[in-house]
Amino acid sequence: MDIIPKLSRFDLSMIVISLVIGMGIFATPAEVSVSLSNPFLYFAAWFFGGMISMCGALTFAEIGARYPTTGGFYKAFSYCFHPAFAFMINWILVISNAASVAAVALIGAEYMNPVIMPPALQNDTGVKIISITSVLILYVISLLGIKMSARTQNVLTLFKIGMILLLCTAVFKSNAPFAISHLNHPHASRNNLVGFGVSLIAIFFTYGGYQQTINFGGDSINAKINVPKAIFRGMLVVISLYMIINFAYYYVLGIDGIQHRPALAATLAGVLFGATGYKVISLLMFVSVLAFINVNIMANPRVYYAMADDGILPAIFKHINPKTQVQEFGLSFFVAAVLIILFFVGSFEKMMSYVMFFDTVGLSTAALSIFILRKKTKHIDVNSIYTIKWYPFIPIIFITTYWLVTLSIFIENPTAALICVCTFAVGLVIYFITKFSQKQKATP
Repeated sequence: MDIIPKLSRFDLSMIVISLVIGMGIFATPAEVSVSLSNPFLYFAAWFFGGMISMCGALTFAEIGARYPTTGGFYKAFSYCFHPAFAFMINWILVISNAASVAAVALIGAEYMNPVIMPPALQNDTGVKIISITSVLILYVISLLGIKMSARTQNVLTLFKIGMILLLCTAVFKSNAPFAISHLNHPHASRNNLVGFGVSLIAIFFTYGGYQQTINFGGDSINAKINVPKAIFRGMLVVISLYMIINFAYYYVLGIDGIQHRPALAATLAGVLFGATGYKVISLLMFVSVLAFINVNIMANPRVYYAMADDGILPAIFKHINPKTQVQEFGLSFFVAAVLIILFFVGSFEKMMSYVMFFDTVGLSTAALSIFILRKKTKHIDVNSIYTIKWYPFIPIIFITTYWLVTLSIFIENPTAALICVCTFAVGLVIYFITKFSQKQKATP
């Protein structure tokens, strides 16, 4: 059963926004402010991260336009490089994406834990119970069908955007004092250059996810036009929202307040509206986390589909329910990976270095495919698809910056980097073992 295109440009735009805006923006500012206690550098890092991420988004927009297909993030690798290399990168990115979903589920659970759990469960155990339950609820919803998931996604994403705008509007209309006492906050122990580099680890984690949109090439109506436009429009909304909410944090809490408040949005609401506001925003944060989990449950099984289509994964990963357009086995496999990670990893901070090393290597390498793809698709009428302006500078800027962030992760956490490199190598071994096994079976 082939995948039938059902997603509109609006559906895709909502998907882009939800792929990027998980719960990171409600937690990572605390990480960034520890590395950059100077307010001007703090905002400069967020703006810089947004511009670099836009460069990446534009690069993947053209990749998606030139090679629109289901599981495009894998297929573009396979087409431009080699299926072995594509599998090595993508198998670990699927695990990385599962870890991102687990991280976001943990952040959402941390918001909800003090609101709904009894005192005895206001701890790591209670957080895990909430996070695992939320993933299972979204799993059931996703089984209802791709179009149903998209409609749910649209509602949750619009709700999330409205929530952020409402909170920020309340900040600027309130009498909350501007945190002027923090303008001259002393610098952190790191020097500015090192702190800026380290802060980008958390910032790029918060801006990441847009690249998964190209996995919906087979699901998208008029993918060559709608995928790139959705990526561009979605990222404009994301960057604008991130800058606004960061200023709201700083306006009310100051750099000191941001550093010591992991549940930032709820703390912000607590300052403005008291204990009731804290509880209401915590509930809204938890609802918004469902959007991020839902969209990843939609996107990642499409990579399995592409791998199964190439014969690397068993055919069962390609099986689609003809009525719902859902890969029931692939969906279940991804959710199982998320749940396993949630059982064994207890904190967002521990997860981030691993996730970002996978992402920086995977994204920067995937972006290189644009140079090969342009040569292999010279026959395409460029007037009918999106092409990057200021090529090749846009992809070069993106790739170079991500390599520098990869170096920052290696310096900051060499153990995590080494584990990640070994994991990539394991993927290569798995690929060749799989292909050898298939060859043996095919030999009479």
